[in-house]
Amino acid sequence: MKVMLVDDSATMRRIQRTQLTGMGVQDIIEASDGKDALVKLSESGPVDQVLLDWNMPNMDGLTFLKTVRGDDRFKNVKIIMCTSESEKSRVMEALKAGANNYIIKPFTPEALKEKLGLA
Repeated sequence: MKVMLVDDSATMRRIQRTQLTGMGVQDIIEASDGKDALVKLSESGPVDQVLLDWNMPNMDGLTFLKTVRGDDRFKNVKIIMCTSESEKSRVMEALKAGANNYIIKPFTPEALKEKLGLA
């Protein structure tokens, strides 16, 4: 499984990377915001899952999500919003925009494993 971590917090990306490697995921790409992620997504070839933060500079997660969902090259990429945005209307907005799932920070490795379908 190839996973892209998109979060402006290097600490959060490190935590997620540690959780993923503990699950046996080794093919991990990191991006610091939506713009960086779009470039890396285009350059790296297909990824299976994107763990996407909502609040980031340059391009936020919702804008990235809508951009990716508008591009047929990435129609099979599963996108999980990983954010502290817990208000129901925000969750619904992300799901309507094409997120496959939603997980609220902070989350446990077990919760992440379940969302990734590895449980």
